[in-house]
Amino acid sequence: MADFILNVNGAHVHVQAPFDESLLSVLRNRLHLTGTKYGCGEGQCGACTVLLDGEATRSCLVAVGSAANAKIITIEGLEHDGKLSAVQQAFLDEGAFQCGYCTAGMILSATGLLQRTPKPTAEQIVDAMNGNLCRCGTYPRIVAAIQRAAQSMPAKGANR
Repeated sequence: MADFILNVNGAHVHVQAPFDESLLSVLRNRLHLTGTKYGCGEGQCGACTVLLDGEATRSCLVAVGSAANAKIITIEGLEHDGKLSAVQQAFLDEGAFQCGYCTAGMILSATGLLQRTPKPTAEQIVDAMNGNLCRCGTYPRIVAAIQRAAQSMPAKGANR
């Protein structure tokens, strides 16, 4: 076991885990942040997506030791003061989920996209979301939600 200080959702947390334990396992089983889902365990479905230094990352493929110096954001870290993020609100408004299992990963992938590309085209959205699987098939509503979130977010550099 090794000691790590992780920056998760803006808080520094201490965790003991083997260096090579997956970040997904640490988040769910040691820190009890269960919004990040185990899907395939192979980085193919996107259910375990978190933001690692702002980049959408499959947490099942990342060793906790590799994430110790990164800023980690999970679905639990997106809302602030009881207010959903623009992406979370857009997913709700568009009904962009059914069973909800993929939703956290979808929202975090979309958040990463909008941080890089504030006003993406539909093609850019599809490309960025490629690899996030939704077994319920709500892809058109997911694209609509991301477009809605992009429209509702202030332009970079704009006064808030």
